[in-house]
Amino acid sequence: MQLLRVPDAAGQLGISTPTLKQWIYRRQIRSIKTPGGHHRIPQEEVDRLLFGRPRKSARRRTPAYGKRTEDPLAFRVSGRNRLVGRVIGVEQEGLLAMITLDVGGQQVTSIITRDACRDLGLRVGQVAAALIKATEVMIIQAPETGQKRKRR
Repeated sequence: MQLLRVPDAAGQLGISTPTLKQWIYRRQIRSIKTPGGHHRIPQEEVDRLLFGRPRKSARRRTPAYGKRTEDPLAFRVSGRNRLVGRVIGVEQEGLLAMITLDVGGQQVTSIITRDACRDLGLRVGQVAAALIKATEVMIIQAPETGQKRKRR
């Protein structure tokens, strides 16, 4: 688990250090205290917050008032099976791209089109999420060693 100093985490989030300190005090973000009493932010917490916030490109100006408003469709997805992680591999060949995410120490790999990879701007080190859409979930148990199973 990579731990970040408060100014480094604030820089990644695009907020000020005092704002991040307030989030820590209000328990809006998880932190770990060092023996010296300093806060350290786990990289996973920063990644979680980064993905949940709309990008600046998701903002638009309303013609009538010129105010900035959030795009109503930014990050709206009906699926809840999102695994947020960091891109650790991007391999492109022909029309396809293989994207590998590190999600809490586990790897999730997806094959997408090369155009989709380019449009998303995926690159190593970037925060992204895998959205799992499946109709079946199967459970597999390792075979027991040294014991014979009874057949029914």
